[in-house]
Amino acid sequence: MKGKTVAEVLKARAAPSGETALFDVTEVYGAHADFVWATLHRMGVRHDDLADVMQEVFFVVHRRRCSFDGSSSLRTWLFGICIRLAKNYHRKAHRRRERSVVEPPEDRTWVGAGSSDPEKALERRRARRAAEVMLDRLSPDKRAVFVMFEVEGLGCDEIAEQVGIPVGTVYSRLHTARRSFAKQLARWHAREGGRR
Repeated sequence: MKGKTVAEVLKARAAPSGETALFDVTEVYGAHADFVWATLHRMGVRHDDLADVMQEVFFVVHRRRCSFDGSSSLRTWLFGICIRLAKNYHRKAHRRRERSVVEPPEDRTWVGAGSSDPEKALERRRARRAAEVMLDRLSPDKRAVFVMFEVEGLGCDEIAEQVGIPVGTVYSRLHTARRSFAKQLARWHAREGGRR
């Protein structure tokens, strides 16, 4: 599959009657598993749930592979599936109420090298949790663009290519996401300032 577009592979495998042939999900997984994993992570799927949601993505790919007509890139199609499943993931009531029984061990790097200041550790945990909540409030498509640009340092052209959208749409989503995140951050700073 490498070196060929999915449309070319589908055309080569097409039945003589002109029907669309089914592509091999194993090949799709091999070529795009990292992209799906990263996309789900960007969409706020928790690390413990990533493998399960990723498996759901490839179940959908298997079930709907006959509906893929090659009019968009396979990556764009996969991105759309990831967005829908991430939205479902966030809507599930049990996920919102679910709490870990055992707290993970503290990451000493959050406190600082050699520092054991519990107040700083608490501040960093609060800030990290607040950032997660702020990102959860962004729509999945805006969140993905925001994280790809602000956190992962990808350029707008690269994001457009990976997600399969025009560069102008990337700029628009990024602008809207930044504005929303900045408002939420200002409110959070105002609340935190009142606690001190």
